[in-house]
Amino acid sequence: MPDQDEVIAYLAQGAEARAETHISIVFLHAGTAYKLKRAVRFSYLDYSTPVRRKAFCEAELALNRRTAPQLYRRVRAITRAASGGLEFDGPGEAVDYVLEMRRFAEADIFDSLAKAGRLSAPLLRDLTDNIAAFHQAAERTPRDGAALLRGVVEGNAENLAKAGFDPALVDEVNAACRVAVEAHAALLTARGAGIRRCHGDLHLGNIVLWQGRPLLFDCIEFSDDFACIDPLYDLAFLLMDLLRRGESCFAALVFNRYLDRAKEADGMAAMKLFIAVRAVIRAHVLAAQGRGEEGKTYLALAALVLRPATPRLLAVGGVSGSGKSTLAAAVAPELPPAPGARVLRSDVLRKTLCGVPPETRLPESAYTREMSAKVYAELLTQAEAALDAGYSVILDAAFLRREEREAAAALAGRLGVAFTGVWLDAPDEVLIARLDARRGDASDAGADVLRRQREWETGEIGWTRIDAASPKAAQRDAVMKNLARG
Repeated sequence: MPDQDEVIAYLAQGAEARAETHISIVFLHAGTAYKLKRAVRFSYLDYSTPVRRKAFCEAELALNRRTAPQLYRRVRAITRAASGGLEFDGPGEAVDYVLEMRRFAEADIFDSLAKAGRLSAPLLRDLTDNIAAFHQAAERTPRDGAALLRGVVEGNAENLAKAGFDPALVDEVNAACRVAVEAHAALLTARGAGIRRCHGDLHLGNIVLWQGRPLLFDCIEFSDDFACIDPLYDLAFLLMDLLRRGESCFAALVFNRYLDRAKEADGMAAMKLFIAVRAVIRAHVLAAQGRGEEGKTYLALAALVLRPATPRLLAVGGVSGSGKSTLAAAVAPELPPAPGARVLRSDVLRKTLCGVPPETRLPESAYTREMSAKVYAELLTQAEAALDAGYSVILDAAFLRREEREAAAALAGRLGVAFTGVWLDAPDEVLIARLDARRGDASDAGADVLRRQREWETGEIGWTRIDAASPKAAQRDAVMKNLARG
């Protein structure tokens, strides 16, 4: 390959640091970063000539401006100066090309935020909303989804054979991936029409907190096979990354928020496969880099995700302010399969049916008995679809009417899955204090709604009662003990 030593030396002048991978070098200057593509050629990538590197720089600029226009400035030529040296954008012959970016703090990359314990639920919700909006706007690139995944799975098998992992674990993962692809072949093929030009490398290291907002950067520009994919497969990299780091609560949050905001729930049955495939890729890449011990943990995650899981239905009811959503979020990551139970919240679903984001306040007209009946009917419809896809479901709603509680139990009976009903309650002064403190929540309820709810005739409530004033961890443990009994 061409020698880039002169270009590297030129870009290194005055650089405060550099970051290197097998395909690029980023030179970090004050306020600016220059990304040089290495003169390399692989089966999936060809940067071997200056002309090709220019084309890929231009593609990277255009594609990343979809999500991070604040960071991506321009493509610059490195040209031969009259003195014989190098300069930017001169009249002489172009020797190479770089992508100029705005420099950002390493500490603000989500990978660093995770290591520092700085991730939060509001931040992950904002990130997920950004991803959902990005996917919705992304260019459609229809492909055969089943053929695409078969190719990835077989490529993974070839790479795992050379990785030095435990043969029994490799065989387990390969077999489970192949079975899953064939089991979901019809679904993957049907979803092929919705394949889009996504990010392709959507892990925490390619997300940055910029001026208080999460931005996706460094998407795949060099391979349609890697970038033109199912949106859920794109999301799966982030979910896998969170699971691998032990951030299961955030993985469940992202999973549920995405399905609340994007019309992709029909692909839920393939989510385990997508997550496992992402983990396998990471495993053999690390092995190829001489980091096999770390790679083993990713392969183990893939095996765990692919193992059979029995779905169940949990309903969490109670008046406004009783902490139903907090409890549901705490229990969701505990219910397999990964990344956790599908949480269906009546407050969020009502907003969806009204065509507004979850945190948008609705008028009183959205809370008629007829509208509430529609919300509960849709809760059960979506619950049935998620259970059919192999996922446990948590229904988060007031369930103040006997017929609502009976309908939830009847759904579980009809589908042959275990059902548990949990009822939360606490003194009104506790509930009112919580309602008054709410900010940026999907619920519109206040103290006046609570007072009206107390006047309703609920009938006998046979669900397991939990003290909503007790510590949240104790509530979660009580639910898990109840689930373990049946």
